[in-house]
Amino acid sequence: MTDSTRYEIDAEQYRITEEPYYRPVSEEVGLYEAAYSARMPISLKGPTGCGKSRFVEHMAYKLGRPLVTVACNEDMTASDLVGRYLLDVDGTRWHDGPLTVAARIGAICYLDEIVEARTDTTVMIHPLTDHRRTLPLEKKGELVEAHPDFQLVISYNPGYQSLMKDLKQSTKQRFGAMDFDYPESELESEVVAHESGVDTEAAGKLVAIAQRSRNLKGHGLDEGMSTRLLVYAGQLIAKGVNPVDACRMALVRPITDDADMRDTLDAAVTTYF
Repeated sequence: MTDSTRYEIDAEQYRITEEPYYRPVSEEVGLYEAAYSARMPISLKGPTGCGKSRFVEHMAYKLGRPLVTVACNEDMTASDLVGRYLLDVDGTRWHDGPLTVAARIGAICYLDEIVEARTDTTVMIHPLTDHRRTLPLEKKGELVEAHPDFQLVISYNPGYQSLMKDLKQSTKQRFGAMDFDYPESELESEVVAHESGVDTEAAGKLVAIAQRSRNLKGHGLDEGMSTRLLVYAGQLIAKGVNPVDACRMALVRPITDDADMRDTLDAAVTTYF
Protein backbone atom coordinates (compact mmCIF):
# COMPACT_ATOMS: atom_id res chain seq x y z
CA MET A 1 0.00 0.00 0.00
CA THR A 2 1.38 3.41 -0.92
CA ASP A 3 1.43 6.46 1.32
CA SER A 4 -1.02 8.27 -0.96
CA THR A 5 -3.72 5.64 -0.45
CA ARG A 6 -2.80 4.99 3.14
CA TYR A 7 -3.77 8.51 4.17
CA GLU A 8 -7.21 8.57 2.62
CA ILE A 9 -8.74 9.03 6.06
CA ASP A 10 -12.50 8.96 6.46
CA ALA A 11 -13.16 12.33 8.09
CA GLU A 12 -16.84 11.51 8.53
CA GLN A 13 -16.09 9.19 11.44
CA TYR A 14 -14.94 12.23 13.40
CA ARG A 15 -18.01 14.35 12.71
CA ILE A 16 -20.58 14.98 15.44
CA THR A 17 -23.92 14.07 13.89
CA GLU A 18 -26.26 15.30 16.63
CA GLU A 19 -26.06 18.76 18.14
CA PRO A 20 -24.64 18.60 21.68
CA TYR A 21 -26.63 20.58 24.21
CA TYR A 22 -24.74 23.66 25.30
CA ARG A 23 -26.14 26.73 27.03
CA PRO A 24 -24.00 29.82 26.36
CA VAL A 25 -22.95 31.70 29.48
CA SER A 26 -21.57 34.86 27.90
CA GLU A 27 -19.97 35.71 24.54
CA GLU A 28 -17.94 32.51 24.26
CA VAL A 29 -19.65 31.22 21.10
CA GLY A 30 -19.02 34.39 19.11
CA LEU A 31 -15.46 34.68 20.40
CA TYR A 32 -14.67 31.11 19.42
CA GLU A 33 -16.18 31.56 15.96
CA ALA A 34 -13.94 34.59 15.42
CA ALA A 35 -10.91 32.65 16.65
CA TYR A 36 -11.70 29.74 14.37
CA SER A 37 -12.09 32.02 11.37
CA ALA A 38 -8.49 33.10 12.02
CA ARG A 39 -7.51 29.47 12.83
CA MET A 40 -6.17 30.77 16.15
CA PRO A 41 -5.10 28.04 18.58
CA ILE A 42 -7.30 28.26 21.67
CA SER A 43 -6.77 27.34 25.32
CA LEU A 44 -9.83 26.67 27.49
CA LYS A 45 -9.22 27.15 31.21
CA GLY A 46 -11.61 26.17 33.95
CA PRO A 47 -12.47 23.75 36.76
CA THR A 48 -13.30 20.11 36.28
CA GLY A 49 -16.71 19.36 34.79
CA CYS A 50 -17.70 22.95 34.00
CA GLY A 51 -18.46 22.34 30.30
CA LYS A 52 -15.16 22.84 28.43
CA SER A 53 -15.36 19.59 26.50
CA ARG A 54 -19.06 20.02 25.77
CA PHE A 55 -18.32 23.51 24.44
CA VAL A 56 -15.73 22.16 22.01
CA GLU A 57 -18.15 19.49 20.81
CA HIS A 58 -20.87 22.10 20.36
CA MET A 59 -18.59 24.38 18.36
CA ALA A 60 -17.30 21.55 16.16
CA TYR A 61 -20.90 20.69 15.33
CA LYS A 62 -21.85 24.33 14.77
CA LEU A 63 -18.88 24.89 12.46
CA GLY A 64 -19.37 21.59 10.66
CA ARG A 65 -15.84 20.39 11.41
CA PRO A 66 -14.61 16.93 12.42
CA LEU A 67 -13.41 16.70 16.03
CA VAL A 68 -10.46 14.58 17.15
CA THR A 69 -10.24 14.43 20.95
CA VAL A 70 -7.22 13.26 22.93
CA ALA A 71 -7.39 12.66 26.70
CA CYS A 72 -3.86 13.57 27.78
CA ASN A 73 -2.06 11.65 30.50
CA GLU A 74 1.40 11.48 32.00
CA ASP A 75 2.26 8.28 30.11
CA MET A 76 1.39 9.71 26.70
CA THR A 77 4.44 9.90 24.44
CA ALA A 78 5.06 12.02 21.37
CA SER A 79 4.57 8.87 19.29
CA ASP A 80 1.11 8.39 20.82
CA LEU A 81 0.24 11.85 19.54
CA VAL A 82 1.87 11.96 16.10
CA GLY A 83 2.21 8.30 15.10
CA ARG A 84 4.63 5.37 14.92
CA TYR A 85 5.69 2.39 12.87
CA LEU A 86 3.81 -0.79 13.74
CA LEU A 87 3.98 -4.36 12.57
CA ASP A 88 1.05 -5.88 10.69
CA VAL A 89 0.53 -8.76 8.27
CA ASP A 90 2.22 -6.79 5.48
CA GLY A 91 5.27 -5.86 7.55
CA THR A 92 6.21 -2.57 9.19
CA ARG A 93 3.86 0.28 8.42
CA TRP A 94 3.40 3.84 9.62
CA HIS A 95 0.22 4.65 11.56
CA ASP A 96 -0.75 8.27 12.12
CA GLY A 97 -1.48 9.45 15.66
CA PRO A 98 -4.58 11.55 16.42
CA LEU A 99 -2.81 14.90 16.06
CA THR A 100 -1.48 13.95 12.63
CA VAL A 101 -4.90 12.68 11.54
CA ALA A 102 -6.51 15.96 12.59
CA ALA A 103 -3.88 18.01 10.78
CA ARG A 104 -4.37 16.01 7.58
CA ILE A 105 -8.17 16.12 7.44
CA GLY A 106 -8.71 19.66 8.71
CA ALA A 107 -10.31 18.68 12.01
CA ILE A 108 -10.42 20.52 15.30
CA CYS A 109 -7.93 18.67 17.50
CA TYR A 110 -8.85 18.90 21.18
CA LEU A 111 -6.13 18.02 23.70
CA ASP A 112 -7.99 17.64 26.97
CA GLU A 113 -6.06 18.31 30.21
CA ILE A 114 -2.87 19.15 28.33
CA VAL A 115 -0.88 19.73 31.54
CA GLU A 116 -1.09 16.01 32.28
CA ALA A 117 1.09 15.26 29.24
CA ARG A 118 4.89 15.15 29.42
CA THR A 119 6.76 18.29 28.41
CA ASP A 120 8.57 16.52 25.57
CA THR A 121 5.15 15.60 24.21
CA THR A 122 3.60 19.06 24.40
CA VAL A 123 6.49 20.66 22.49
CA MET A 124 5.40 18.60 19.49
CA ILE A 125 2.45 20.95 19.01
CA HIS A 126 4.56 24.11 18.72
CA PRO A 127 5.06 24.10 14.92
CA LEU A 128 1.28 23.75 14.48
CA THR A 129 0.56 26.80 16.60
CA ASP A 130 2.45 29.51 14.73
CA HIS A 131 2.80 30.72 11.14
CA ARG A 132 4.34 27.41 10.05
CA ARG A 133 1.25 25.26 10.74
CA THR A 134 3.34 22.16 10.15
CA LEU A 135 3.93 18.90 11.98
CA PRO A 136 7.32 17.22 11.50
CA LEU A 137 7.21 13.41 11.60
CA GLU A 138 10.88 12.88 12.33
CA LYS A 139 10.73 9.09 12.47
CA LYS A 140 9.06 9.01 9.09
CA GLY A 141 10.98 11.85 7.49
CA GLU A 142 7.83 13.74 6.54
CA LEU A 143 6.68 17.31 7.13
CA VAL A 144 2.88 17.44 7.34
CA GLU A 145 1.35 20.74 6.33
CA ALA A 146 -1.85 21.32 8.28
CA HIS A 147 -5.08 21.42 6.30
CA PRO A 148 -6.44 24.99 5.96
CA ASP A 149 -9.38 24.11 8.25
CA PHE A 150 -7.25 22.59 11.05
CA GLN A 151 -7.39 24.17 14.50
CA LEU A 152 -5.76 23.15 17.77
CA VAL A 153 -7.65 23.49 21.08
CA ILE A 154 -6.28 22.59 24.50
CA SER A 155 -7.85 22.62 27.95
CA TYR A 156 -6.70 22.41 31.54
CA ASN A 157 -7.72 23.25 35.07
CA PRO A 158 -5.63 26.12 36.49
CA GLY A 159 -6.86 25.24 39.98
CA TYR A 160 -4.91 21.99 39.81
CA GLN A 161 -1.72 23.57 38.57
CA SER A 162 1.53 23.25 40.44
CA LEU A 163 5.10 24.15 39.64
CA MET A 164 5.52 20.60 38.36
CA LYS A 165 2.31 20.64 36.32
CA ASP A 166 1.95 23.77 34.31
CA LEU A 167 2.46 24.80 30.71
CA LYS A 168 5.64 26.58 29.77
CA GLN A 169 5.27 30.20 28.77
CA SER A 170 6.60 29.19 25.35
CA THR A 171 3.51 27.02 25.01
CA LYS A 172 0.97 29.28 26.74
CA GLN A 173 1.75 32.23 24.52
CA ARG A 174 0.93 30.31 21.37
CA PHE A 175 -2.77 30.25 22.27
CA GLY A 176 -5.63 32.62 22.73
CA ALA A 177 -7.31 31.79 26.02
CA MET A 178 -10.91 31.58 27.21
CA ASP A 179 -11.91 31.27 30.87
CA PHE A 180 -14.70 28.91 31.89
CA ASP A 181 -16.41 28.52 35.25
CA TYR A 182 -19.58 27.04 36.65
CA PRO A 183 -22.64 28.97 35.45
CA GLU A 184 -24.82 31.22 37.58
CA SER A 185 -27.19 29.16 39.74
CA GLU A 186 -30.30 29.73 37.60
CA LEU A 187 -28.51 28.78 34.40
CA GLU A 188 -26.77 25.81 36.00
CA SER A 189 -30.13 24.56 37.29
CA GLU A 190 -31.49 24.78 33.76
CA VAL A 191 -28.55 22.75 32.44
CA VAL A 192 -28.87 20.10 35.17
CA ALA A 193 -32.62 19.76 34.60
CA HIS A 194 -32.19 19.43 30.83
CA GLU A 195 -29.33 16.93 31.01
CA SER A 196 -30.61 14.73 33.83
CA GLY A 197 -34.38 14.78 33.49
CA VAL A 198 -35.17 16.02 37.00
CA ASP A 199 -37.56 18.92 37.57
CA THR A 200 -36.28 22.45 38.08
CA GLU A 201 -36.91 22.35 41.83
CA ALA A 202 -34.69 19.31 42.34
CA ALA A 203 -32.08 20.75 39.97
CA GLY A 204 -32.03 23.95 42.00
CA LYS A 205 -31.42 21.99 45.20
CA LEU A 206 -28.53 20.11 43.59
CA VAL A 207 -26.96 23.39 42.50
CA ALA A 208 -27.34 24.83 46.00
CA ILE A 209 -25.51 21.80 47.46
CA ALA A 210 -22.76 22.22 44.87
CA GLN A 211 -22.31 25.87 45.77
CA ARG A 212 -21.84 24.91 49.40
CA SER A 213 -19.06 22.53 48.37
CA ARG A 214 -17.40 25.09 46.08
CA ASN A 215 -17.14 27.48 49.01
CA LEU A 216 -15.01 24.83 50.73
CA LYS A 217 -12.40 24.71 47.97
CA GLY A 218 -9.06 25.29 49.63
CA HIS A 219 -10.63 24.64 53.03
CA GLY A 220 -10.61 20.86 52.98
CA LEU A 221 -11.58 20.26 49.37
CA ASP A 222 -9.36 20.38 46.30
CA GLU A 223 -12.40 20.93 44.08
CA GLY A 224 -16.09 21.54 44.63
CA MET A 225 -18.85 19.53 43.00
CA SER A 226 -18.88 19.91 39.23
CA THR A 227 -21.87 20.43 36.98
CA ARG A 228 -21.11 16.98 35.57
CA LEU A 229 -21.58 15.40 39.01
CA LEU A 230 -24.86 17.29 39.46
CA VAL A 231 -26.11 15.74 36.23
CA TYR A 232 -25.12 12.29 37.53
CA ALA A 233 -27.05 12.87 40.76
CA GLY A 234 -30.03 14.16 38.80
CA GLN A 235 -30.01 11.07 36.59
CA LEU A 236 -30.13 8.83 39.65
CA ILE A 237 -33.00 10.82 41.13
CA ALA A 238 -34.84 10.65 37.81
CA LYS A 239 -34.43 6.86 37.96
CA GLY A 240 -36.23 6.80 41.30
CA VAL A 241 -33.25 6.74 43.66
CA ASN A 242 -33.80 8.50 46.98
CA PRO A 243 -32.34 12.02 46.57
CA VAL A 244 -30.18 11.78 49.69
CA ASP A 245 -28.69 8.46 48.56
CA ALA A 246 -28.23 9.81 45.03
CA CYS A 247 -26.35 12.85 46.32
CA ARG A 248 -24.12 10.83 48.59
CA MET A 249 -23.23 8.48 45.75
CA ALA A 250 -22.82 11.00 42.94
CA LEU A 251 -21.78 14.19 44.75
CA VAL A 252 -20.18 13.58 48.14
CA ARG A 253 -18.32 10.27 47.88
CA PRO A 254 -16.53 11.06 44.58
CA ILE A 255 -14.86 14.27 45.80
CA THR A 256 -13.54 13.37 49.26
CA ASP A 257 -12.54 10.45 51.49
CA ASP A 258 -12.16 12.62 54.57
CA ALA A 259 -14.73 11.54 57.15
CA ASP A 260 -15.29 15.00 58.62
CA MET A 261 -15.68 16.60 55.21
CA ARG A 262 -18.13 13.89 54.18
CA ASP A 263 -20.19 14.61 57.29
CA THR A 264 -20.22 18.31 56.42
CA LEU A 265 -21.34 17.67 52.87
CA ASP A 266 -23.87 15.04 53.91
CA ALA A 267 -25.37 17.63 56.24
CA ALA A 268 -25.69 20.03 53.32
CA VAL A 269 -27.50 17.33 51.36
CA THR A 270 -30.00 16.67 54.14
CA THR A 271 -30.58 20.42 54.45
CA TYR A 272 -32.04 20.50 50.95
CA PHE A 273 -33.44 16.99 50.63
